[in-house]
Amino acid sequence: MDVSLLIKETKHGSAAAQKCLFDLYADKMMLVCCRYLKSREDAEEILLDGFYKFFKNITAFNYQGDVALFVWLKKIMINECLMLLRKKNVFTIVTESAAEEIPLQEEALNNLSAKEIFDLIIQLPVGYRTVFNLYVVEGMDHSEIAELMGIAEGTSKSQLSKAKSLLQKNLLQKGVDYVKRKSK
Repeated sequence: MDVSLLIKETKHGSAAAQKCLFDLYADKMMLVCCRYLKSREDAEEILLDGFYKFFKNITAFNYQGDVALFVWLKKIMINECLMLLRKKNVFTIVTESAAEEIPLQEEALNNLSAKEIFDLIIQLPVGYRTVFNLYVVEGMDHSEIAELMGIAEGTSKSQLSKAKSLLQKNLLQKGVDYVKRKSK
């Protein structure tokens, strides 16, 4: 399927081309939305809002390859997720004590699936999860995150540190639990 042709046809109002683009990218963009939003319903709503915004502004998009399209769509989805989180006012700063030292057998984490790790990340408090995703997954720096979220740069750093500690603690507990269950 020629994406450049689909973009061109979409710019000319083709609903069929819009549907093809949606079908081509919806699953990937849903994964992006799910990384930021706990509720599947919220993620689906944002996915649709994001594609609406994409199609509404498609004339401003200059196709320079599939990667550029993916990056533009992803940026729209992330911004839509952040707008919803701000609207719901869920960026509360949560305090968490440092991760406890938990003994761990080396192979414990190797036994966790990607889904289990994703489930642990999605369970982080919203502020932690959002900063973690923006910094670790999206590769943004703390000044960019602070600007996007409307927080201080120090707050972004603190949220990331706490997210990593809590995630490590939960991963270690999950790994230990998994090894115990598996060995029974």
